[in-house]
Amino acid sequence: VQVAESGGGSVQAGGSLTLSCAASGESFSEESMAWFRQPPGKERELVAAISWNGGRTDYAASVEGRFTISKDNEKNMLYLQMNSLKPEDTGVYYCSVYYTSYSVQQYESWGQGTQVTISS
Repeated sequence: VQVAESGGGSVQAGGSLTLSCAASGESFSEESMAWFRQPPGKERELVAAISWNGGRTDYAASVEGRFTISKDNEKNMLYLQMNSLKPEDTGVYYCSVYYTSYSVQQYESWGQGTQVTISS
């Protein structure tokens, strides 16, 4: 599955953004997917994950209740709705196929990502 992220931008704290991830490949509908982010000067981290059919979602504690991950298998699209944004949400956001047994460091292939900047 190849991916292309979009939808990032600069907003003030408290605002909202929706990120999109366009995926290519026939296996998208069968894959669990996830959003990761890399804050400036920090390591990449898992933000949210969703099972192949959307039946299960998991979130990092720092975004629980503010972010919503969703998956449209008809359109080969993954989304991340981000509300009540905080300056600490700033970073480059990436989508990827999600492997539950992998640490973040084991992922080898990333898209170009989309920059999210939250000002206070």
